Amino acid sequence: MKTKQLGFLSIFMIALIGFSCTNTKKSEESADETSGTMELKAKITLTKAPPSPEFPDARLLKIASTSTPTDSGNVVNYTFDVQNYELGVPTADYETRGIANSGKGQHIHYIVNNGPYAAHYMPGVNDILDDGNYVVLAFLSRSYHESVKSDEAYYVENLTVGDVEVDEADLSAPHLFYSRPKGTYSGADTKKVMLDFYLLNTTLSTDGNKVRATINGNEFMIDEWAPYYIEGLPMGENTIKLELIDGEGNAVLGPFNSVERTVTLEE
Repeated sequence: MKTKQLGFLSIFMIALIGFSCTNTKKSEESADETSGTMELKAKITLTKAPPSPEFPDARLLKIASTSTPTDSGNVVNYTFDVQNYELGVPTADYETRGIANSGKGQHIHYIVNNGPYAAHYMPGVNDILDDGNYVVLAFLSRSYHESVKSDEAYYVENLTVGDVEVDEADLSAPHLFYSRPKGTYSGADTKKVMLDFYLLNTTLSTDGNKVRATINGNEFMIDEWAPYYIEGLPMGENTIKLELIDGEGNAVLGPFNSVERTVTLEE
């Protein structure tokens, strides 16, 4: 009888130990799975930025432009007239925004064929372009790189340089130009990153044209032309894609209405 009891007890203890080990393994696997899921589903948010100082009377006018062929390309020079807006000074509320800010102050964003902008802090632009056809857009920017969206705060034109056949874009059609984010962000500037773009000849609405922003695979629909703050971006490379679409979700045709950029965040 004692022998049977001891045998039963031994079997029970072995089973208990086996169950404990299996349960521990499952718990560890569950923790790993949970951890992985949380990492994969890191929350990225897109929120409309608070109101910034307005410049309703700001104007950006072209005074003159020249194009001079050289051995290294065509040297292009623009001279602008900036009215009711001061370049080279900080925008009044820059310290409260909590986003990247240029210490050089307010400036002009100069964009060629929807490429990355160049910031200019004086009312003149120098560039070197290969022979070809281009669309040049320039607009006034606050010191934290938010575009001034007043009616006359921009200048756009077709530009043909060199000995090529003229091929001009329809500047009366709807166009989307990418502005921010751009480049590398570090330290406190990584917590909140501004998304900003420039529109021509279109408005956004809930039942009309929209901008579809895809950030690291996360899709957001934007139905108001305004700056937005991206939060929750991970360190390293991040991909932002902007597309101008109509009320049915179809692409609005145009040479610049779909654009994708990569920006980097670092500690």
